[in-house]
Amino acid sequence: MINFDLKCDQGHGFNSWFQSSAAFDSLSSAGHVSCPACGSTVVEKALMAPRVRPSRSAAAPQAASEDASTSTVPSRPAERPLSRPSSEAEAALSELRRRVEENATYVGDTFATEARAIHDGTKPDRPIYGEAKPEEARALIEEGVPVLPLPFATGRKTN
Repeated sequence: MINFDLKCDQGHGFNSWFQSSAAFDSLSSAGHVSCPACGSTVVEKALMAPRVRPSRSAAAPQAASEDASTSTVPSRPAERPLSRPSSEAEAALSELRRRVEENATYVGDTFATEARAIHDGTKPDRPIYGEAKPEEARALIEEGVPVLPLPFATGRKTN
């Protein structure tokens, strides 16, 4: 697959993937390649800079020579360790999750039943978190049970 930079006769630039250069030529001559901005089918390849990656051995010394104290969070997620937040919002969510998990009991999918029992006084008052179906959450709110959705996935394992 080749990603071509293209431009139409109206001057709009865009890019698209093609199986090969011949595939682009064939599709373009048949009028099947069109500009997403204006719909023109008069499209040609634009001048492109080559995308050449250095070998792993050539890239390693450069990365090792960088001073860690002056480095910033990389712009691409693949270069950033997964354990480090990339923004203030992610850091705040991470801190919120840590505090919830530290100070509340995870009750899983029995959340609605537990929250209702705590509200009714049949179970001891304690902070809890878990999962609830949307209908269950609506019913809790309508009954006056103080609940809030969490802005992150809970501790349930998904795989």
